[in-house]
Amino acid sequence: MRENHIRKIVILGGGTAGWMSAAALSKINTPPQFEISLVESDDIGTIGVGEATIPTIHWFNNLVGLDEREFLRETKATFKLGIEFQGWNGAGTRFFHPFGIYGDPADGPMFYHRWIRAWLKDKGLDHQALSLAASLAYADRFAPEARSAGLGYAYHFDAGLYAAYLRRIAEGRGVKRTEGKIARVEQDGETGFVTALFTHRGDRLEGDLFIDCSGLRALLIEETLHTGFEDWSHWLVADRALAVPSTRIADPVPFTRSIAHGFGWQWRIPLQHRTGNGMVYGSRFASDDEARAALLANIDGEVLAEPRLIRFTTGKRRQAWNKNVVAIGLSSGFLEPLESTSIHLIQSGIAKLLALFPARDCNPLTARQFNTVFDADMRAVRDFLILHYRNTTGRNEEMWRYCQTMKVPDELLYKEEMFRASGRIVLNTEELFREASWFAVMMGQGIHPADYNPLIAAFSESADNAHFARLSAGIAALVQRAPGHMQVVDRMVSGR
Repeated sequence: MRENHIRKIVILGGGTAGWMSAAALSKINTPPQFEISLVESDDIGTIGVGEATIPTIHWFNNLVGLDEREFLRETKATFKLGIEFQGWNGAGTRFFHPFGIYGDPADGPMFYHRWIRAWLKDKGLDHQALSLAASLAYADRFAPEARSAGLGYAYHFDAGLYAAYLRRIAEGRGVKRTEGKIARVEQDGETGFVTALFTHRGDRLEGDLFIDCSGLRALLIEETLHTGFEDWSHWLVADRALAVPSTRIADPVPFTRSIAHGFGWQWRIPLQHRTGNGMVYGSRFASDDEARAALLANIDGEVLAEPRLIRFTTGKRRQAWNKNVVAIGLSSGFLEPLESTSIHLIQSGIAKLLALFPARDCNPLTARQFNTVFDADMRAVRDFLILHYRNTTGRNEEMWRYCQTMKVPDELLYKEEMFRASGRIVLNTEELFREASWFAVMMGQGIHPADYNPLIAAFSESADNAHFARLSAGIAALVQRAPGHMQVVDRMVSGR
């Protein structure tokens, strides 16, 4: 073994981020190259509101080696085909952000321009009829085999059960767990590297690389290394969330609901055994009592616990990797769960760590590259979230008026202007949300294109209209044949 090889990795904090990190590292540690320790305290709660995911979760579950049927059983999961936004453009309005693509996989990027040309002549055309995910979701059906036809799907699951499931897997692969709160952090006097963690019980956990999964407290990356924080709350004004579970009173639908209120929005996430509910809001626009009352007045089923208050500041660490500490999860920054990106950003950090895995000296160039690509991830998601707030119509409450008139990042403004002027969706190659997502939200928010790519003159308008009709009919027929959402869940959970 090389002298400069990582020998010991210490993960601070359990929860979703900690046990995802432990499961991934233990999976690739074959044959064993390093020891993995995780320290957490049962006395410290986890945020645990990230019960909705996006399709990138398949990458992580495959990496760790999870069987989908067992995963559904262990986490009480249901399927998710997208997000419905209710009331974002005023009472009674809704639009849908579906997973997967619009049209046929063979259509390519010109599909949107061909549709826009037809829509400019007939504003009654419905783009959602050309989304398999949206059509299945509203029919309460599911067809996992349709992934080859462009269907995208993710999951709703119990985040606490997911962490416990991953813990069993990680410990089975040799991860050593230590119970305890951190009483002291030891650092090298010359380099400032963290060398060991001491628990209140007197345990000493020595390491070469430390993964900070301590949540919003950010005990290593911020309290110890004073890395600094970039505040984005002037764009994303929500700074509080209330979370509460309720009983399941109907079959879970295969999508998440995001319901706009005067001072924020409410999530509704259906699981096999219960429903996850929450309210995200800005404290300068509503008191905690007002938000709590609005949340409890809009819950289906019996409330199973007292609503839990979570305070946060939207933004990111100036460096998610500093010295020999890598922040994963909420310790690296916080973006509200409007598009269910919390768990994705955990696995994004893990993927980048694996790709840039360091030697013991943690070369600053490696950390710099990690910070560059992770920073780009965070900013791209940030701008997509701002898009939802900035372009609401039909809402005139104080919070929404602020969002409608605020100055937004130049990159977002450019994307909006390009789509309005030419129908073009301008993305960087590595952005998480692709053309279908931006198209769905911009159209849903009333950002409508005035033109399209002139190269589509090569396509016959009548042929396009016939193509759209065939696509719509084909999707409708597939939906009609597909089983009910919970039929699929029950069949997979039971092993039939």
